[in-house]
Amino acid sequence: MKRHTGQDRGVTRNWHPATQAVRGGTARSEWGETSEAIFLTSGYAYDSAGEAAARFAGTATGMTYSRLQNPTVQMFEERLCLLDGAEAARATCTGMAAMSAALMSHLSAGDHLIAGRALFGSCRVLVDTILPRFGIETTIVDGRDTDAWARARRPNTRALFLETPANPTLDVCDIAAIADIGHDAGALVVVDNAFASPILQQPLKLGADVVCYSATKHMDGQGRVLAGAVLASEKWINDTYLAYARHTGPVLSAFNAWLLLKSLETLDLRVRRMVENAHAVASFLQGRVPRALYPGLASHPQHDLAMRQMSGGGTIIALWVEGRVQAHALLDALELIDISNNLGDSRSLMTHCASTTHASVSAAVREEMDITEGMLRLSIGLEDPRDLIADLDQALSRAGL
Repeated sequence: MKRHTGQDRGVTRNWHPATQAVRGGTARSEWGETSEAIFLTSGYAYDSAGEAAARFAGTATGMTYSRLQNPTVQMFEERLCLLDGAEAARATCTGMAAMSAALMSHLSAGDHLIAGRALFGSCRVLVDTILPRFGIETTIVDGRDTDAWARARRPNTRALFLETPANPTLDVCDIAAIADIGHDAGALVVVDNAFASPILQQPLKLGADVVCYSATKHMDGQGRVLAGAVLASEKWINDTYLAYARHTGPVLSAFNAWLLLKSLETLDLRVRRMVENAHAVASFLQGRVPRALYPGLASHPQHDLAMRQMSGGGTIIALWVEGRVQAHALLDALELIDISNNLGDSRSLMTHCASTTHASVSAAVREEMDITEGMLRLSIGLEDPRDLIADLDQALSRAGL
């Protein structure tokens, strides 16, 4: 494959995000296709046995196996690097594959991990249950309390793991301050950036060492495929992450990478429109339900911090009603918005977190995270906000609100 003119990193890093999302990382075969090609191959052929040996030894360039390299997946990884300001990226088959691989590749038995309390349900299971089975100690802190991260440090602390804005409570963590705390302890700082996307927030530029994504969310944004990604320095990816990925195989398929490349072309447009819609819907809900949180509104307790490290309020709204019965009644009364546990989609989606996304964590953990029986998470899509507000208004009325 050959590079399209001007596709070297030095040129593309100077492009604006909308341009990078369309053009970044593009490679073309001798056929000169305008759309990226899908390379549906598991392996690669060599001109000689010596060439095969040299590629496996790392002394010659070229691909060896699609569990490690694939041209279509590589284009997706390079485009993500440009959007996030990263040196290197590795795409994974799911978001949880990205989260678990980032932590498992770095941590060993006897190490200590500090994690923010508000995380996606499976991430809490990972840090609360799975990592301790392998001898990794974990401490959970209120991620909003920057001093709590410092107090939790131990001599064997090797990583800090946070999600901001957090799923689903929209807790906002001070990435730069927490990065300083982690680095002072010699620890790796890992940020789950799925809620914000690289369009609204770039944790690596704020001091984080590793950023992880569920690319299933905004990056696909159309409810089609599962995917994830891990981005970091080239040294960390090559020296720490790559061996783990090579031998455990959490790789993204070429077909899914191609779909994501097409989705990235509209990522900037979609996210910014969704942010506008979310702001309008959140403004309505703020005076209509007992409690609603949206980082883009001044009523959010960490609004100022959110606006310092994000370029928009995000696409997610958290709201609370009076218990599960009323929450389910509201969901069942919706006519436009879908009941779904996905998010970042072009369609607006709402879910009852205690019985779906966080059902796998204990009631005590849900209480610690402020995920009550009356809590709902609303992901705003691309519909006209007036229609979304009308649907919510009628559903709230039918639910007794």
